[in-house]
Amino acid sequence: MFKNLAACAIAGLLCFSPLISRAQGTPPLKIGFVHVAPVTEAGWVRQHEDGRKALDAALGAKVQTTAVENVPEGPDAERVIRDLALQGHKLIFTPSFGYMEPTLRVARDFPDVKFESITGYKTAPNVATANARYYEGRYLAGIAAGRMTRTHLAGYVAGFPIPEVLQGINAFTLGMRSVNPQAQVKVVFLGEWFNPARERDAAMTLFNQEVDVISFHTASTAVMTAAQERGRMAVAYHSDMRRFAPDAQIAAVTHHWGDYYTRRAREVLAGTWKPAQVWGGVREGMVRVGDFGPKVPAAVQGEVLARQNEIAAGRLHPFTGPIVDNEGRTVAAAGVRLGDEQILQMNYLVAGVQGKAAK
Repeated sequence: MFKNLAACAIAGLLCFSPLISRAQGTPPLKIGFVHVAPVTEAGWVRQHEDGRKALDAALGAKVQTTAVENVPEGPDAERVIRDLALQGHKLIFTPSFGYMEPTLRVARDFPDVKFESITGYKTAPNVATANARYYEGRYLAGIAAGRMTRTHLAGYVAGFPIPEVLQGINAFTLGMRSVNPQAQVKVVFLGEWFNPARERDAAMTLFNQEVDVISFHTASTAVMTAAQERGRMAVAYHSDMRRFAPDAQIAAVTHHWGDYYTRRAREVLAGTWKPAQVWGGVREGMVRVGDFGPKVPAAVQGEVLARQNEIAAGRLHPFTGPIVDNEGRTVAAAGVRLGDEQILQMNYLVAGVQGKAAK
């Protein structure tokens, strides 16, 4: 159970805490979260908010959590992160790529505060990074999309051409083409993470170009509802979105943060926290594909789940050659797996993708 804390002064601040008895004992560890978009019923922020709630449920009176929603990347982010540190939060999670530099700047001024830059890649003595191997789920979703398409043309609505997004587009395309060699993927980059109207418009534009299955890397449910309206099929991202697109959803690529957030909070409480770099995927339970829609045949569901088990066991790696980019350059020879460093620096689109990645 949560209650609002009247002392919160940051505009847009959502403060939550379990019922705490403070008559005796150690004060709770104050933990802050900064959300890049509003807390909605599904999407990127919803999954991190669910992770915060899981942390609260697991640690109870040992912690007091605060969440600030709808904080744009840039100066506003630094102001909010700094305010959380000034208010006595000793562990602060900043789950958006554009929060990385503001997090590092604030961390230099608060060496006794632990920071977790989620999707960032730069560490410091008091800054850790964590991310999920979303590309594993994207590859699996691509297999499902490759089986379900009739036009052999998929769409992809994306935020920014950063490595994490390019990994997803490429893995999705490779997954599609592993079962449907004719498949092509049309990409639209929006230059922002959360703008439901523009996300919807991009999806509608792609549907007008014979796209019959679509995926996305943005933060709302707009692409899913557009697919439902147009009678097309879509891959949900971040959350299960069947309530928004009950007929359109092929499957959902979901990510799960509760275990990670709880573990890191336990480490702060125990004095064992270190600035680690975590990149977990299907095997670690941070990424999952499932939540199939009613139109997906059992055989397709079984194929996807079987490949998911192979990824978990280490027998299947989405980025195994031959891989060629869409400009004809060989990226990986047959049988060669890309290493983590190569994946983290991905700056190209693979063959089958119609579009260009900004260099």
